[in-house]
Amino acid sequence: MTITESVIADIIHREQKGIQTYGTTVDRKDLSELEWLNHAYEEALDLAVYLKKIIHERTNHPVG
Repeated sequence: MTITESVIADIIHREQKGIQTYGTTVDRKDLSELEWLNHAYEEALDLAVYLKKIIHERTNHPVG
């Protein structure tokens, strides 16, 4: 499997998980553009936290 195929498979898996969890896909029409931007922002914040955790673990620096 290529990297691109792996990413596509991950996207399909995430969509299926979203359907199971929320009963819909991102094609839903009940959220405003601002609400979508806030969701994306919150996901980006989560990513920053995950990255910082690994950086601290690999550099043996205490958090803070």
